[in-house]
Amino acid sequence: MSNETRDGTNGTQGPSEPAEHLAVFDTTLRDGEQAPGISLDAAEKLEIAEQLARAGVDYIEAGFPVASQGDFEAVQAIARKVGNQDGAPAICGLSRTQLADVDRCFEAVRDAARARIHVFISTSPQHMEHMLKMNEAQVLAETRAGVSRAREHLEDVEFSPQDATRTPLDFMVEVLAAAVEAGATTLNIPDTVGYGIPWDFGALIQYVRREVAGDYVISTHCHNDLGLATANTLAGVQAGARQVEVCVNGLGERAGNAALEEVVMALVIRPDQFPGVTTSVRTEELARASRLVSRLTGYPVQYNKAVVGRNAFAHESGIHQHGVLADRSTYEIIEAASVGQVGSQIVLGKHSGRHAFADSLAKMGLTIQGDALNQAFARFKELADRKVEITEADLEAIVAEEIGHGLSEGYQLDALEVSGGTVGVPRARVVVSRAGAKQEASAEGNGMIDAACNAIREATGTDAVLIGFNVSSVTGGIDALGDVVVQLESGGFKVSGRGVSTDVVEASARAYLAAVNRVVAVSARAEHRQVEVGP
Repeated sequence: MSNETRDGTNGTQGPSEPAEHLAVFDTTLRDGEQAPGISLDAAEKLEIAEQLARAGVDYIEAGFPVASQGDFEAVQAIARKVGNQDGAPAICGLSRTQLADVDRCFEAVRDAARARIHVFISTSPQHMEHMLKMNEAQVLAETRAGVSRAREHLEDVEFSPQDATRTPLDFMVEVLAAAVEAGATTLNIPDTVGYGIPWDFGALIQYVRREVAGDYVISTHCHNDLGLATANTLAGVQAGARQVEVCVNGLGERAGNAALEEVVMALVIRPDQFPGVTTSVRTEELARASRLVSRLTGYPVQYNKAVVGRNAFAHESGIHQHGVLADRSTYEIIEAASVGQVGSQIVLGKHSGRHAFADSLAKMGLTIQGDALNQAFARFKELADRKVEITEADLEAIVAEEIGHGLSEGYQLDALEVSGGTVGVPRARVVVSRAGAKQEASAEGNGMIDAACNAIREATGTDAVLIGFNVSSVTGGIDALGDVVVQLESGGFKVSGRGVSTDVVEASARAYLAAVNRVVAVSARAEHRQVEVGP
């Protein structure tokens, strides 16, 4: 394969979009949600989609409609509510090549002003032999049929040969050519298992552009198994890719996907390496998107995460501190405010009313209504009695908690009493209610948090194993809100729950109960995925 650089034209084909525009295709709600323990409901998906739209991404892959009724409804809601706003991103759904899957996907996205169907099938020998039980001729036939059906529904059709980086080049080119002939307008090259190395992946993109004739946009979808997802994505852009598939905070299967914030800021900071290539992303929304996704998924952002991590703009070394105080550019290549890490903070207190509360949320771009707004306001007033000032970050945490509790028939925490210390066994008593019926239980534990969780388990009768516990401070100060995320495993699936409070024991109890509610809801809906996941 050649290592030639992009010259804007390439023999028989070139990108369908202007060469300078790089489409950002966000798959947080599809591939990102496939990370273990993440199970977003429709309200949470909608809130994230709203933020992605504010951030200016070009495409939102809202889900895998055939996976479950819940996924279908979430994609449909996003298509209708987010996909019809002024300047809205195109709403995309993922589909296997089966015709019924394609039709189901179309039904989910059809109400968006701009819609796309993303069709995929595995092409590597490993996948064809062990998963599909198909030969090359059968995969080619499936590709033609699936893409043709999608094109009957929409003009915007994307195709992915899953596990492309382990697919023999000749066969991959044959499949891609068949997809273009059948009507695909975007060809995505997924590094499904994170096998790629930047220079090799860039050469692969060049090879496809040279060998596959037609009018299409070429795209990247890189996984992070070797920690190279962002590097491989950027290599693809240098080689001529004009769409990148990314996730907020780098979420996704196993080690995750290329991170939206990293790819976008690399283009912003190093235009010399990507001359003329720009995106429509509003970078000042990146930090807020990161916080929202973290709080709703229960996946904390590592402190040293590039661009959006807590320490991304922190300096401890005396030499570094001296340099930054003299001039920010000595040790910072990104201005914190440009990614939303620094800005004016909204401060509310216990005397603030509902109007000020709702107005503050609106200015932050947080859209909640009805019961969710009432519950969030009640939690705000409750916490404001304990905390002198409620900051913008606190508000985000409160709203994220209430969205995560959007199960009207779930358990509510009515009362919590704990006792502990260095003498005696820690004990907890809880009162929970559901549909008007109250349940009380007491339990002991090896600490007050453990006792509270044991009492909730007893009161709800839920059999689940705690597999993850994370506590962090939303803001600084002794009265800071504690933000707790727990993960439970029950019946072969994992769920997460979040709780916030100035009392870390209460926050833990709220988080545990939120996770219990998810266990109950997921069990009732039986929304276990029964189909092959996408690229």
